[in-house]
Amino acid sequence: MEAYKQEFIEFMVDSGVLKFGEFTLKSGRKSPFFMNAGAYVTGSQLKRLGEYYAKAIHDNFGDDFDVLFGPAYKGIPLSVAAAIAYSELYGRQIRYCSNRKEAKDHGDVGILLGSSLKDGDRVIMIEDVTTSGKSIEETVPILRAQGNVEIKGLMVSLNRMEKGLGGEKSALEEIKEKYEIEARAIVTMQEVIEQLWNKPCSGQVLIDDNLKAAIDRYYETYGVQ
Repeated sequence: MEAYKQEFIEFMVDSGVLKFGEFTLKSGRKSPFFMNAGAYVTGSQLKRLGEYYAKAIHDNFGDDFDVLFGPAYKGIPLSVAAAIAYSELYGRQIRYCSNRKEAKDHGDVGILLGSSLKDGDRVIMIEDVTTSGKSIEETVPILRAQGNVEIKGLMVSLNRMEKGLGGEKSALEEIKEKYEIEARAIVTMQEVIEQLWNKPCSGQVLIDDNLKAAIDRYYETYGVQ
């Protein structure tokens, strides 16, 4: 596993973003782990988060894109932080763009924040985590309504490795199949388990044998390879 992935897993834990216990997800699933990117709240956290996204995007997609699109609302700071980091790490001026929940009819009118989109733009979407893929179903039509843009890919911070809306393939696999979009993650849940199972992180073992058994049971129902 790459060093930045190991660092990112510990960063999620230290930031209170990745937690373990009993959680009810938006999808209704009862999960033994939960990720909330809204817990990144300080300048230093957002700076580091942007760097991890930028490194993962560069590793997976290279420089073959023009715009980072972060769906409202959590995707807005993600796209801004990643665009700044990409400029600092790789010397490329990448534009950021996000959507409003409702179109603005005065001043800076329209549905978009940040950069406008034009024909020929190559876009990478940024999300925090995708469990069922529902948010992408809402986002892709917004992008394609702006013109002849090419959606190069989707980058999420954590691939939960769960069944998507169809109930067989993972949410990221469904996105790739339905929209012909490469969907990648900074880390997968498999990598998180590899890093944390019976190993200390921030002075404690977060995934012991009991929690690992609970995660295994969860994946028996909702998991995909």
